[in-house]
Amino acid sequence: MSKRILVTSALPYANGPIHLGHLAGAYLPSDLYTRFQRLNGKDIIHISGSDEHGVPITIAAEKEGITPKEVVERYHTGNKEVFEKFGIDFDYYGRTSSDTHRKTSQDFFLRLHEQGVFTKKKQEQFYDEEADMFLPDRYVKGTCPVCGHPEAFGDQCEKCGTSLSPTDLIDPVSAITGNKPLVKETEHWFIPLGDFQPWLKEWLASKPDWKSNVLGQCKSWLDAGLGERAVTRDLSWGVPVPLPEGKGKVLYVWFDAPIGYISATKEWAEEQGNPDLWKTYWQDEDTSLIHFIGKDNIVFHCIMFPAMLKQHGEFVVPENVPANEFLNLEGRKLSTSKGWAVWLHEYLEEFEPDLLRFVLGSTLPETKDSDFSWKDFQNRVNSELADILGNFVFRTTSFTHRFFNGEVPILSNSSGLDTETLEQIGLQKKKIEKAYNTFKFREAIAETMQLARIGNRYFTETEPWKTRKENPEACGNTLYVCLQICAAISVMFQPVLPGKMALLRNQLGVPDGAKWQDVNNQLVPAGQLIGQEEILFKKIEDDIVDKQIEKLNLRAGESTTQKNPFPPLKNIIQYDDFASLDLRTGTIIEAKKVKKSKKLIQIKVDLGFEIRSMLSGIAEYYEAEDIIGKKVCVVANLAPRKMMGIESKGMVLMAEDSQGVLHFVSSEAEPGSPIT
Repeated sequence: MSKRILVTSALPYANGPIHLGHLAGAYLPSDLYTRFQRLNGKDIIHISGSDEHGVPITIAAEKEGITPKEVVERYHTGNKEVFEKFGIDFDYYGRTSSDTHRKTSQDFFLRLHEQGVFTKKKQEQFYDEEADMFLPDRYVKGTCPVCGHPEAFGDQCEKCGTSLSPTDLIDPVSAITGNKPLVKETEHWFIPLGDFQPWLKEWLASKPDWKSNVLGQCKSWLDAGLGERAVTRDLSWGVPVPLPEGKGKVLYVWFDAPIGYISATKEWAEEQGNPDLWKTYWQDEDTSLIHFIGKDNIVFHCIMFPAMLKQHGEFVVPENVPANEFLNLEGRKLSTSKGWAVWLHEYLEEFEPDLLRFVLGSTLPETKDSDFSWKDFQNRVNSELADILGNFVFRTTSFTHRFFNGEVPILSNSSGLDTETLEQIGLQKKKIEKAYNTFKFREAIAETMQLARIGNRYFTETEPWKTRKENPEACGNTLYVCLQICAAISVMFQPVLPGKMALLRNQLGVPDGAKWQDVNNQLVPAGQLIGQEEILFKKIEDDIVDKQIEKLNLRAGESTTQKNPFPPLKNIIQYDDFASLDLRTGTIIEAKKVKKSKKLIQIKVDLGFEIRSMLSGIAEYYEAEDIIGKKVCVVANLAPRKMMGIESKGMVLMAEDSQGVLHFVSSEAEPGSPIT
């Protein structure tokens, strides 16, 4: 491993509070890793901050009738505080609206501009005459060409999830004034990512130990071929383009946001009283740069940002990008717009941070999507933290106080079982260390809890409640062994349970500054007094979690008292409107996932009289190979639309149930049959 480690966590948008999905994606994994490496004596810093530019910020400001600066001020402060309360131990939490970030981003842009990297191109873009501004993708609304949702945005349909361009929309309008936008010419700077493809391909090939989900997504982009990508856009909020001809334009947020890691490290160095210290972490080849992100950021951190860093020429490139998949909630896709989320600040009003750190850490979506449920939360707290770890510590310490005056007994004439059990500390230590170093945090947590299981089993097998009278020496040996395990756990579980393990170390007399290398089978010496026994973890009662589930349902408008969980009926139409639709039955004969799209599947449908190629935003619900042979209903006279460079000639009808899951509308009639 390198001499030092620089850890970054994805910059959260400062347009809303932190929820469980954020934690599971980037912030808890990065904190577990950083805390472990710090415990292991490594030179490591953890950098993050607020992403305060981009369209989501300006949209949030417009909805509230305030300025973008007021929006980011509120959420930057609130999110920073809630991270601290949860125990996310950043060395520095910056913000992309700072003067340091503005200058760092502009200098980076100018460096690449001077190197002749960018191309300048004119393009047509929607323009709102009344608002007197070019419209970013998110400022254009219309009807989705895939599912027919009338409120789709110019970058994505939030109903079916399809990635779109503004020109894909049917009947597009400005989201600001509601007017039909004009098409007007504008000019922007582009980075030709294709020029970096040979280097990127070779560089990624040198990372065979990266997660398969990360390499797989990168491979699909490289296989499809990298094209040009705009690095500027027409907006008033953002980092201004530092060129005379760039007036009224800002750096695209995808370009300036990752530079925020660099600017935040500069600000951290200033705080340390050594302004040039940031260079040690960003420009010294003996640094391991590790990005913790969610899977929606893989391409930006594994293709675009590395290409930028490489081209600049003065920065290290990432050593690893251990991206996580998505966290679902109660079996459903997490959705803040639908109220289907658990906000961290609300969680902290009811529960201790360590409980969620353990439960989320045990179920992280490391290789595939995982699920958080309140009942599972209750079960893991009760059956593992309380019944295994808490019970083991309590029975050990209480027995020591009752029968050995609170002193660690002497180990003498130890049995084979005593020796074997003590050796388990070293064996588990190696397993845990390997898991942390390979970003397998679920495994690290499970192996740490396994040591408590070993201790519990040993305590039961040696029966100190019997030997205290029959063989006091054996009883003392049992408690000595169990106290050594408790002491080891108090250090080993520090990355996961920082609050509770600090209490346990204090109780056992283990130095609070104990490091990983200090963990052994004699961490607390014989004769040392231990503090009074404490119950580390209390069980969570059913009514507590029932309250949380009801709160979630009420927020999403789906409590048991609500009779109709579906959207209201649309406006009345005339028969002629319906009759103009040509609905046909068909059979899916081919299907494949669209490269670079998380949502789209390209399908071929046999309509009896011809084969049609269509796009459907159902990839989150169905695997392409599983839908071949499905009988479907199709809108056959829908005007063709191009998405992701692929023409779609029709629309497959889907039904969305009360849980937000899509189902095929099918017919048993032969292909081509009209639906009337």
